[in-house]
Amino acid sequence: MTHKVAIMQPYFLPYMGYWQLIANVDEFVIYDNIQYTKKGWITRNRFLLNGKDEMFSLSLKADSDFLPVFKRYLSPDFDREKLIRQLQGAYQKAPYYKENFGIIEEIIRNREQNLSAYISNSIHKICAYLDIKTYLMPSSQIQGNEDSKGQDKVLDICAALDADEYINPIGGLELYDRESFAREDIKLTFLRSRPLGYQQFGSPCLPHLSILDVLMFNSRAQVIGYLNEFDII
Repeated sequence: MTHKVAIMQPYFLPYMGYWQLIANVDEFVIYDNIQYTKKGWITRNRFLLNGKDEMFSLSLKADSDFLPVFKRYLSPDFDREKLIRQLQGAYQKAPYYKENFGIIEEIIRNREQNLSAYISNSIHKICAYLDIKTYLMPSSQIQGNEDSKGQDKVLDICAALDADEYINPIGGLELYDRESFAREDIKLTFLRSRPLGYQQFGSPCLPHLSILDVLMFNSRAQVIGYLNEFDII
């Protein structure tokens, strides 16, 4: 039986493709021993506000820009209730707000201060809510070459987990070389999400918003169905 692995940074309430990836591998590695970058999606994501996409975010404690994600912490002043109110204001009239917003409140109110642990908790919670059984583990707990980067780091992790297949989002198509993976007896494939196309307050869907948005306009059962709306290339 093929042992499928995926590796992604710990994003906070990411888009649907992230969950499709988790749901369709055997082991999902939360890549938390990578340097934190403000320009990425680790602490922020997009939501719908008055018909336009806006950002919501977590606030971090000031610290060295060179620290990895698992050594970063949320700010002591991070106002969880303010973030909840912001999202409530945007979605309280959405059709599935009452059904699904409770899991979002539970995630945001978690008192963990370590950034990796806080986001990992959110990933575990959403996976449980969507009945995703994939085994999750942080990369900071995997023994390997700490100096390797990029494709070499991915190959090291795959070797440590005895992976037969590595699946990456389609956005990484130019980052990885199938021949390099084949030399290690690992099949390299890419997941391409299909457009979901649900309505947002009667308007056409703005794509690639946070899973929060998907949960506000779709039933839990519909969202679970979306986990298979992708192609592997």
